[in-house]
Amino acid sequence: MRYPHLFEPIQLNQLKIRNRIVSTAHAEVYADDGMPGERYIRYYEEKAKGGVGLAICGGSSPVSRDSPSSWWSSVNLSRDETMEGLAKLADTMHKHGAKIMIQATHMGRRNAWHGFDWPHLVSPSGVREPVHRGNAKTIEIEEIRRIIQDYAKAARRVKASGLDGIEISAAHQHLIDQFWSPRSNFRTDEWGGSLENRLRFGIEVLQAVRAEVGKDFVVGLRMCGDEFHEDGLNHEMLKEIAQAMSETGLIDYLSVIGSGADTHNTLANCMPPMALPPEPFVHLAGGIKSVVKIPVMHAQSIRDAQQAERLLASGTVDMVGMTRAQIADPHMVIKIRDGREDQIKQCVGANYCIDRQYNGLDVLCVQNAATSRERTMPHTIAKTSGPKRRVVVVGAGPAGLEAARVARERGHDVVLFEKAPQVGGQVNLAAKAPKREQMAGIIRWFDLETTRLGVDRRLGTEADVAMILDERPDIVVLATGGLPHTGQNPEWGVAEGLAVSGWDILSGRVAPKGNVLVYDAISAHAGSGVADFIASRGHLVEMVTPDVKIADDTGGTTFPIIYRQLCAQGVILTPNHWLDRVYRESTPEGDRLVAVLRHEYTEVQEERVVDQVVIENGIRPNEALYWQLKDRSVNHGQTDIDALYDNQPQPALAEPLGHGQFALFRIGDGVSMHNIHGAIYDALRLCKDF
Repeated sequence: MRYPHLFEPIQLNQLKIRNRIVSTAHAEVYADDGMPGERYIRYYEEKAKGGVGLAICGGSSPVSRDSPSSWWSSVNLSRDETMEGLAKLADTMHKHGAKIMIQATHMGRRNAWHGFDWPHLVSPSGVREPVHRGNAKTIEIEEIRRIIQDYAKAARRVKASGLDGIEISAAHQHLIDQFWSPRSNFRTDEWGGSLENRLRFGIEVLQAVRAEVGKDFVVGLRMCGDEFHEDGLNHEMLKEIAQAMSETGLIDYLSVIGSGADTHNTLANCMPPMALPPEPFVHLAGGIKSVVKIPVMHAQSIRDAQQAERLLASGTVDMVGMTRAQIADPHMVIKIRDGREDQIKQCVGANYCIDRQYNGLDVLCVQNAATSRERTMPHTIAKTSGPKRRVVVVGAGPAGLEAARVARERGHDVVLFEKAPQVGGQVNLAAKAPKREQMAGIIRWFDLETTRLGVDRRLGTEADVAMILDERPDIVVLATGGLPHTGQNPEWGVAEGLAVSGWDILSGRVAPKGNVLVYDAISAHAGSGVADFIASRGHLVEMVTPDVKIADDTGGTTFPIIYRQLCAQGVILTPNHWLDRVYRESTPEGDRLVAVLRHEYTEVQEERVVDQVVIENGIRPNEALYWQLKDRSVNHGQTDIDALYDNQPQPALAEPLGHGQFALFRIGDGVSMHNIHGAIYDALRLCKDF
């Protein structure tokens, strides 16, 4: 085998795990009222079918009612009703040869108090947590004793449900490491001060858990390797803590992550996005492994088999967490095993998954629309049992590539037209922004798959009505994308050449000029990406948005990275302002370009003299071809939304099509502006029933 260490079984206590690949604990936001239902179970089952050795579910699953679970829709371990769903989950995972554990915690101050039971949050010293705005009281001795017993009760429920183990979280500044850290523990009683006192709460939690589950049940501990705060726990301190915790004999493994997570900036480190290098904190896990005698797991931006094998072979770690990698492709492990690595849909670190979670939304993958939708969306496309059809797809961005892939997997003849000489659409532009190059990996997979499957790809060919009809299609799918929506306000002067689009800059059609104002009306990745692109070339940039902050719609693990980039380059950030107009003014010194801004709340206008104005205002659909084909189609271009949203075949395809007849559909940004995930989902849910 190419990866002997990766597929070597490992023993944790009495539990034998078939390989070293782990799906680590993460808040999925799939639980139903705190209980694992069908969606939850199928999500994990797909990973088990895909070959994972161990899955640890239920990131931040609470043991107490004053650590609310429903805020994240995590599994609620504070009540017996959860056990039925956990038992079904365990049985399902075991059926496919995988092991399943769950992470248990009390989040202390790292939570929200305003909802559900409206709890008074607790922390060692009542210190507020800025990320979650967790205002907390100072925990009392009686509450400490109660929560320790809550951990024990939760562990009993986990074992009785048939799971293979429990992982206690002392990472991300949950209650246990709030006691550990001098940033949050200022106590002078037996629970604070010396290291021995600060460790007391965590040790008593583990003692209570071990007493409840017995010596043969797997108990793990997740911890941080360095808080990266001057007043926090550094790596040497955490090595000392790790050694002390391992020497208690109470735990069977350590799961080590890098970075604290109690500020917006450090939070971005915990799920490293593509802007950070691969495995940026594995040295912290290696440092802790050097002082402990139990297995060490690490999971931060380990995305491919070669990375994982190298870390295991070197002895840096004993198990590799490849969690986002399996969100992108839950069948990753068997593809590695079977030598089909080129078919793996590799995680690119876009962090769409975790950023949704930090917005209180369910975890989804930017490039795999089937993940978490296993009840309705297939990861493996089945061949059609109906007629073989001729499908013409126009546009080879994410929507068109997915449509072509799925239709071809179904067994149909597929022709894919793309006017550019290469596939990728807008993603090719996005990948030009600094530290966003890995976005190209999304397209690389589609490129390989559509080629492997034998899609008839007509690149460098702008399809027109005659060309499409010449193919005698049964189905036409328009994935024609859009064009920059710079004409919304004629006063911006784009038509007169006073302003340009972000596309113009990223594509190289227009070079940045001197002092640049970037106006971002969308607050997603595109505006900050083009601002970063321009600033990285040495230009002075001011970024303006009418929203409350720059990059407001990019998510909790992404906007801090964007701010690191922009602030380091001196980009001026100006939120709460509209761009009213751009004009050119003649002066004795020559012409100058003036941008007129208007404050959102005061209506006061102010002017900027600049060399260039760049507009990012999203896109408008490119729909000329649609209107030319609409009346020729049997369904007048209409997608039956009841069928689409109910995941059923389109009625227009229920009856055989006559000679020269075709059904017409459009997807992705060719309908209206969505995002990469939305485009791919459009294509999958439509074309899976062709």
